[in-house]
Amino acid sequence: MTNPLLINAVVVTLLMLTLWIGSILCRNASIVDAFWGLGFVLVVWTTFWMKDPLQRSLLLPGLTTIWGLRLSLFLAWRNWGLPEDFRYRSMRDKHGSRFWLVSLLTVFVLQGLVMWIVSLPLQTSGPMAEENNGLLLVGVLLWLIGILFEAVGDWQLARFRSVATNRGSVLDRGLWRYTRHPNYFGDFCVWWGLFIVSQQHCAPLWSVVGPIVMSMLLLKFSGVALLEKSLKKAKPDYAAYVASTNAFFPWPPRKRSS
Repeated sequence: MTNPLLINAVVVTLLMLTLWIGSILCRNASIVDAFWGLGFVLVVWTTFWMKDPLQRSLLLPGLTTIWGLRLSLFLAWRNWGLPEDFRYRSMRDKHGSRFWLVSLLTVFVLQGLVMWIVSLPLQTSGPMAEENNGLLLVGVLLWLIGILFEAVGDWQLARFRSVATNRGSVLDRGLWRYTRHPNYFGDFCVWWGLFIVSQQHCAPLWSVVGPIVMSMLLLKFSGVALLEKSLKKAKPDYAAYVASTNAFFPWPPRKRSS
């Protein structure tokens, strides 16, 4: 019997190697960002077509595709025509002629590994169970909350940045009034929602490592923690924003001290 985990490992590896070669040719490692969401779409549909036709369900592929396409299209639109992201530029400046190898290992291989781990609930799902439809509803509702926070948060930030007079200022309206990172909170909800849905599709409980890894990345490593460091340096008003607004989970803002 075909092993979805092994096949998807090969699929993700080929995707990342292709993107890596493309990044060398165009001298821009930022292309990996726009394909992050699409990578999960590729994984979930690869898994779907390996299943017995009688056991296939469109729910997990459908939810994942909506999330992945929205994210990739948004990032492609946002980054179109811009120079390489500062994260990769700093790596390129630091490693010089060795950047081609460093980027392969620390950008493309690493992101491929994370993609494979985070998508474990998608890869290990099976036929939909008939009982406990309430659990399925909880998962879909959590996914819906997540996709709304991501999409609305990204739209509000893009509109704010499009106004020249807002440069250097802090967005503290809309969803950004209740959390400093509504898009990351949305991502968190999406992946926990997908995990809950996968439990209704007979995914093993150990696949919870997927949303756990995503949560750790969002909270401690590549998400909130990394972005906050640069924002505190770049925006003088950010300290006051931090004092009044939750970093991750939405909550009414605290009164700012005068």
